[in-house]
Amino acid sequence: MNHPAEVDTFKDSDMKDHLDPGHIMQTATAFWASKVLLTAVELDLFTVLGDGEMTASNLGKALGLHPRGTYDFFDALVALKFLDRDGNGPEGSYKCTPQTAAFLNKKSHTYIGGLPEMLNSRLFGFWNNLGSALKTGQPQNETRHGGKSVFEALYSNEASLGAFLDAMTGFQAANFAQLAEKFDFSKYKSVSDIGGALALLSRIVGTRHQHLDFNSFDLPPVLPLAQKHIEAAGMEGKIKAISGDFFKDELPKADVITMGNILHDWNLENKKILIRKAYDALPEGGAFIAIENLIDDARRENAFGLLMSLNMLIEFGDAFDYTGANFREWCSEAGFKRFEIISLTGPTSAAVAYK
Repeated sequence: MNHPAEVDTFKDSDMKDHLDPGHIMQTATAFWASKVLLTAVELDLFTVLGDGEMTASNLGKALGLHPRGTYDFFDALVALKFLDRDGNGPEGSYKCTPQTAAFLNKKSHTYIGGLPEMLNSRLFGFWNNLGSALKTGQPQNETRHGGKSVFEALYSNEASLGAFLDAMTGFQAANFAQLAEKFDFSKYKSVSDIGGALALLSRIVGTRHQHLDFNSFDLPPVLPLAQKHIEAAGMEGKIKAISGDFFKDELPKADVITMGNILHDWNLENKKILIRKAYDALPEGGAFIAIENLIDDARRENAFGLLMSLNMLIEFGDAFDYTGANFREWCSEAGFKRFEIISLTGPTSAAVAYK
């Protein structure tokens, strides 16, 4: 007859035989794959390849790489589905996939590599201090060693500011296009995009809905950069670039107020201030739209939204991402009466509050 302890041991061992550590190991080593892609962007590999094909030897020489790592590096990109390869061995030729050709070749008008560039040059290292951030609640970026905050540093230099805004707005194009299709703008005449950066939302939605007029509102250093993009799009008569500080100044009044990835940059007090300002800038029946990586209410599904919230901890300390339920609660306090969540691309949603 077995003792109870022996039975428990058998059951535990039997259960372990059916468990698979694969997911643990895949996630634990995920930074390997991330760094391979980010380094390929850093080396401008996808632009060098362009629409053509190159052998490992020729591509390695073009990028200035030592022969030891070339096959491992390029073939890892093949296995990760970021490169295609025709043939095997030294004569095999590498080429971009349709996705990397479209989004990671600097000559493509849909290039979004600015964000991976920033992830590689800044955030990759800062995330090594996540444990410290969790214990202290303090940011782990440049300010950790007495440097300027990311916004202070970027807004002091037009060149770096332009690169940053390109990085942060380019990947939002698909979300703004989805918003233009899924939200009913037909009943409204005007939109104010708060923190409008390069007026990308205004340009995309305005192209789809010709009857709308737009205000793209951001800090004074952004104004000439936004104006340049508005003029290049031939939309000077539809979009007005306005400079100001959304904590110090009133928001430009409109039938619809939009904020793309703005609320998550701030703590709860400042989130509520911005929501109240949006309410005050709207007429009765107006709509406030926050485009964010909205966390699901049960906080079980949107891993990207939760990771983005941790990134806000790394960058700002008390800033955080939020759920649709949070949005409804805060907007109700400000006086909004009706709410809607519209799924956009991937983990991103538009949270809508109606006055």
